[in-house]
Amino acid sequence: MTAILEINDLKKTFDNGTPALKGVNLKINKGEFVSILGPSGSGKTTLLRTINGLETSSTGEIYFDNKVIDNNTILEVQKKTGMIFQDFNLVNNLSAINNVLTGLLNSSNKFLSLFYLFKKDQKIEALRSLETVGLLEKSYNRSDELSGGQRQRVGIARAIIKQPLLLLADEPVASLDPKAANLILSLLKKINKEFGTTILCNLHQVDLAKKYSDRLVGLLDGKIIFDEKSENINKSNLEKIYV
Repeated sequence: MTAILEINDLKKTFDNGTPALKGVNLKINKGEFVSILGPSGSGKTTLLRTINGLETSSTGEIYFDNKVIDNNTILEVQKKTGMIFQDFNLVNNLSAINNVLTGLLNSSNKFLSLFYLFKKDQKIEALRSLETVGLLEKSYNRSDELSGGQRQRVGIARAIIKQPLLLLADEPVASLDPKAANLILSLLKKINKEFGTTILCNLHQVDLAKKYSDRLVGLLDGKIIFDEKSENINKSNLEKIYV
């Protein structure tokens, strides 16, 4: 299989001296749905933020789509990746469609984007994205009028509007009830299967991770403890990271 993401000996130490990643090696193949499990503080969020340039690594290399991620390539990487956040990261007083359109800010005219003057075809694409996540009828509702699950679906629509090769999801269901959490993950699985989008997802919920993922990676104290197919995960694997 062809790797879309390859991480080699990645280390990250914060300015205060706290080590967050301690030599992570990981390969993600095109079209995979991979979930990272681990307790709070294990390095899951730092890993995802380092991949898309929100954090800089201390040492090591990340290859995305056969190119090393550095200062010269990070803008291209960000155009080809989408990010879904735990706290949704929506602008409350904007409509759902305008929140989705912010996903195009990296690839649109900066001046026009400031005033949400997007082109007709971009607005049509935003409506398509909202239709994909089942929220077409809420396109012109303010985001603060939506439920938590609906807000996260707007976040997904924003991430997929640029048709990314890779979706990074950081605890996308942490604040949702079980029904909404299953809906969000089944939606991510649909995007994974129908569009061939590779998904790397941080999760706390082991049962959901096993249900929707092809592979599970266990992270503890900045190190990968296991990397297994979902069906091979057992109690002894999980006890290594949830001690």
